[in-house]
Amino acid sequence: MMAGKYFEDLEVGMTFRHSLGRTITEMDNVLFSALTMNTQPLHIDEHFASKTQFGQRIVNGIFTLGLAVGLTVNELTEGTIIANLGYNNVKHPQPMFHGDTLYMESEVTQKRESKSNPSAGLITFRHIGRNQQGIIVIEFERTALMRKKVLSTEA
Repeated sequence: MMAGKYFEDLEVGMTFRHSLGRTITEMDNVLFSALTMNTQPLHIDEHFASKTQFGQRIVNGIFTLGLAVGLTVNELTEGTIIANLGYNNVKHPQPMFHGDTLYMESEVTQKRESKSNPSAGLITFRHIGRNQQGIIVIEFERTALMRKKVLSTEA
């Protein structure tokens, strides 16, 4: 048995407040920006960023998105996902800064059988991420192809 939820375990309306949070460090942000060749000075140049409306560097939004998904794995998809099929309506209403901690909650918003794979179904999640002050810093929808516990007997 895997830690993640199978297709049958998930129902529309279910919500999860994920137990893990993660504090984002300067190294996380600078390394991610370097690895992805993102030279945006808002992420890597403190002098430049200090003169912006933020007054300091902000965390790369794609890193925040990846971390947000990662924080949901243990309680939703660990070992039970086949693939992430898409991300929609990604919003960053407020920036993350070095030293901020991200906490996630998820809601199942859609569920349907897979038309092409009888051993799987599609689940759409709505994810909301908040910093340590409870301020929403990321929102997005994700559709995942999830394993079933029991294979369909339909031909």
